[in-house]
Amino acid sequence: MIIEGLAYALAPSLIERMLEMLRSLPETAVRQMGWLIAVSGLILVWAAWQLGGV
Repeated sequence: MIIEGLAYALAPSLIERMLEMLRSLPETAVRQMGWLIAVSGLILVWAAWQLGGV
């Protein structure tokens, strides 16, 4: 939430452009990106846990 809040605070025009780009993509592409980001996050958490960081 901190990083997301900073993005909105520091670069609101960039966020607007990214949202417009997402609107232009097909729903399946947005869904695939969502899955990719979610799996990447799980892998990062797992790796941090394995390394003793969490």
